[in-house]
Amino acid sequence: MSPKKTTLKPARNVPASTKTPPDPGSLRGVANWKEAAQWLRARGIEDIECITPDLAGVPRGKMMPSSKFTSNTSLALPSAIYRHTISGEYPEETESFRYEPRDSDLKLMPDLSTLSVVPWESDPTAQVICDIVDSDGGEVPYTPRNVLKRIMSLYHDRGWKPIVAPEIEFYLVAKNDDPDYPLHPPKGRSGRSILGGQGYSIAGINEFDELIDDIYHFSEKQGLEIDTLIHEEGPAQLEINLRHGNPIELADQVFLFKRTIREAALKHDIYATFMAKPMQGQPGSAMHIHQSVVNIETGRNVFSNADGSASKEFFHFIGGMQKFVPSAMAMLAPYVNSYRRLQPDMSCPVNNAWGYDNRTTAFRVPVSDPQARRVENRLPSSDANPYLALAASLAAGLLGIMRQIEPTAPTEDSANEGSIDLPRGLLEAVALMEDEPAFEEVFGKQFIGLYAGVKRGEFETFMQVISPWEREFLLLNV
Repeated sequence: MSPKKTTLKPARNVPASTKTPPDPGSLRGVANWKEAAQWLRARGIEDIECITPDLAGVPRGKMMPSSKFTSNTSLALPSAIYRHTISGEYPEETESFRYEPRDSDLKLMPDLSTLSVVPWESDPTAQVICDIVDSDGGEVPYTPRNVLKRIMSLYHDRGWKPIVAPEIEFYLVAKNDDPDYPLHPPKGRSGRSILGGQGYSIAGINEFDELIDDIYHFSEKQGLEIDTLIHEEGPAQLEINLRHGNPIELADQVFLFKRTIREAALKHDIYATFMAKPMQGQPGSAMHIHQSVVNIETGRNVFSNADGSASKEFFHFIGGMQKFVPSAMAMLAPYVNSYRRLQPDMSCPVNNAWGYDNRTTAFRVPVSDPQARRVENRLPSSDANPYLALAASLAAGLLGIMRQIEPTAPTEDSANEGSIDLPRGLLEAVALMEDEPAFEEVFGKQFIGLYAGVKRGEFETFMQVISPWEREFLLLNV
């Protein structure tokens, strides 16, 4: 395909997925456009949702008849969708945050390996995740999927591929149509609202059996595989663990899982939320990321030597996490609310320490055999864009390997005693991200400027809202 064409064909100028080409009879994905047409006909698909994540990880795109999808129709979105805040506002321009002068079109380029049904729709509908290219077919470097692909290519240049396994926590909450009122847990099958302290409780999961059945059913129809599901510490707080694999594929799965879980909850007249801290006094929700690196040719875990001992790359990866993750927190904790989760307690690390099987550290090394040696990043919150969170975490580790950064000694006891070693708010996190010169090298200057501008715009929007705390303590006292 010529790079000048703008028809709906897969982009070639970004690294492709490394998985085996899908089967046209599979639940998820096909290898080419001929198989796509067969797949759609076999399922009687009427409509296609062409979606792509914006900077917040929100699905954006267009819907079209399936006949149009397979007839070289060109789909476009304005570049402005990557420059607005989560509340839909457009920040003021700065030296590093600029709007495209003409707000010209960006092209949606479907990744056919992501084609799947939309099981909650009443009419036969499919969805496909799209990459974004410019009008000439060139890569747009600041879109989330391309940011992660850029980090993947840096690993590939060294003959490596990263492997990740995300764990996503979320809350079920009763419907709330007035943002001035606090959220509270929904009633389960017992007719009572579930209480906190239900970590790993089977009874807690059983309270929402029918909803969880729908999550499994919707996931199966899309070819999404859940490894395990547990009840977490918070009231009606659940966690889904995904099987390890290619970071692009796992980011795609988290992107679709969030949508799936929300839809399943709405079917039962409740909300599912991935806010980092939706309820005061309750634990926050994280997106823990397990990470390892394997040699592409041999499949060997780069973190382990031939004799099973930990390699120098393993320790340098941890050293890079310790040095660079605190400066990447704007990508791992992207909202004002995210920093409400980062409180000094046992369930959420507020440090940049590491340790063996130590959940109070930011970077935990689980007990495993040498081939499964990995590092768990426990800092990201569940509100993070999965593409950007994975990109930030993997980039930090790779920078450590490239610069041979030695880690501190592993922490044997609790690491959450003492000062907080991370930015305490969004503006501080954004400033740290901008001040780290290595990030322009791995993420690109344009992405850093654009992302920082949007985050500052979101903070300014937040500052326009008067909180209950201010009315409670300032109204009559100052």
